[in-house]
Amino acid sequence: MSTAFAAATRVALVGNPNSGKTALFNALTGSRQKVANYAGVTVERKEGHLTTPEGRTISVLDLPGTYSLRARSPDEMVTRDAVLGRLAGETPPDVVVCVADATNLRLVLRLILELKQVGRPLVLALNMFDIAQRQGLRIDIEGLSREIGAPIVTTVATRKRGIEELVAKVDELARSGVLNGPQTWREPDAGEIRSAHREAQRIMKAHVLPPERPDTWTAKIDSVLLHPVWGLVILTAIMFVMFQAVFTWATPVADLIDAGFAWLATTVGQILPPGLLTDLLTNGIISGVGSVLVFLPQILILFFFIIMLEDTGYMARAAFLLDRIMGGAGLHGRAFIPLLSSVACAIPGIMSTRVIDNKRDRLTTILVAPLMTCSARIPVYTLIIGAFIPHVKVWGLFNLPGLVMFGLYAAGIVSALVVAFVIRTFFWRGLVEPFLMELPAYKTPDPANIARNLWQRANIFLNRAGRIILPLMVLVWFLSTFPYPPAGATGPAIDYSFAGMIGHFIQPIFAPIGFSWQMTVALIPGMAAREVAVAALGTVYAVGGEADPGALSATLAHQWSLASGLAFLAWYIFAPQCAATLGVVKRETNSWKWPAIMFGYMVALAYLAAFVTYQVAHALGG
Repeated sequence: MSTAFAAATRVALVGNPNSGKTALFNALTGSRQKVANYAGVTVERKEGHLTTPEGRTISVLDLPGTYSLRARSPDEMVTRDAVLGRLAGETPPDVVVCVADATNLRLVLRLILELKQVGRPLVLALNMFDIAQRQGLRIDIEGLSREIGAPIVTTVATRKRGIEELVAKVDELARSGVLNGPQTWREPDAGEIRSAHREAQRIMKAHVLPPERPDTWTAKIDSVLLHPVWGLVILTAIMFVMFQAVFTWATPVADLIDAGFAWLATTVGQILPPGLLTDLLTNGIISGVGSVLVFLPQILILFFFIIMLEDTGYMARAAFLLDRIMGGAGLHGRAFIPLLSSVACAIPGIMSTRVIDNKRDRLTTILVAPLMTCSARIPVYTLIIGAFIPHVKVWGLFNLPGLVMFGLYAAGIVSALVVAFVIRTFFWRGLVEPFLMELPAYKTPDPANIARNLWQRANIFLNRAGRIILPLMVLVWFLSTFPYPPAGATGPAIDYSFAGMIGHFIQPIFAPIGFSWQMTVALIPGMAAREVAVAALGTVYAVGGEADPGALSATLAHQWSLASGLAFLAWYIFAPQCAATLGVVKRETNSWKWPAIMFGYMVALAYLAAFVTYQVAHALGG
């Protein structure tokens, strides 16, 4: 037994995007995973562990998707260097598992030919094999195995089929310690690329025969979903339904959470004697954190739709539909994935721009990604919409709050496209590179994968509540409580606190856009995370005695004008209210120049949008 194997067998998963590589990684490692970054770079590093039936440990590395070892983006460079053993502090993998979509082997064969030249023990995992069988594809597995010089295992990662066979084959290759040959891979020239392409085509024709009964259903569905007109109509309808559901489905659970925190605050206030501790618990922690956690159902519903669309294969088709629109705005076709990721959070969205190899295209996408409406804005939007937008039906069918939420998301998308167009037209002129991608087969969503992803999102949100929101709410409570008002003071006690002083000092800057001093105070801790602004408002109004726990929305409806509420929404469409996003931009660009530019233009847009919104709404009597 080799020394490397005695420690732990290192297995690298390599494959094209949309090959089911991450699903296979999850099936192999389950919950034994950890996510970090590679040393010296910002590419995400996902590693997990499994134990063989003989008790041996296998370490599995999920590498970024690539079509070739001829790396052109940071993600692809990490995959190449990991396979070749060039990463600092990383040993070469003992076994390379090439994960392929069994229904689409054309492009992966070129990658397999490159991996053969690396010389590491190689296994080909034909994933989604059930779909290939259902489509009638005829794959000569034995002949293909002989052709590529590597064993082949058929898998269905979402159903955990073939996992034991794959582990056994990896175990066997690792124990043998036999390499396929010397590491001979090098950057190929144009002639070698053409030769490899012809060889891949020859292998494909020899060992993969077209289906005897073609999958006409996929073609029929795509003829509608990818139609230049009806496809966009269907995509818009799907997005519309998604935002309607955010309000209608989440309301009962959100009301239950709201009532629970109100009961908790009341109970704590009755049990504990009056004093600073009771005030901190009820007005600081419970009112602050509870006002954010009440929006967890909306966030989970949004992610439920996103995960479903990804698992079915529709998300790639949405990218295809929007490519022409994004190209017209000066964005690279690959920018769709980072912008879509930014709907969840701008941070992973900005990090995923590494798939764009052109520097100017990548910077443009980074600069506009925070304009996409992230999940952290949902608490702010939901709070203001709940306070000022009546729950009425439009045309007897649509929920008005859902329509407003849809409009806010649409405003973020349109503004991102407009800003990108301005950047590429006036600052970085040049042709936009074409977007090439493979459309995956339609798949049935895996309930376990959906549940796992929703749990991860809920866990992230709750961790933010514990690590970021809770300490900040204690700070806001302190600033809103101390110092005490002087003897003989007639105004509210909070006016004499540090928070009151800060708010009244900077409020004149925001007066033209209709912001009160409480609103300006909420913007400051809101820089840590957008949703903290909601918690800050809950604490400030609770400490000021102007709100009961759980009644923040009603308090704002009473305290703010409609014009101010709408201006606050307009501000949050554009404002860079997230310090972590600015930090990631600095890390990705290795310069403070770009986060400074981003902060400046987004603040200017936010102020202008809020100013116009407030002045127009105020003039109309709002």
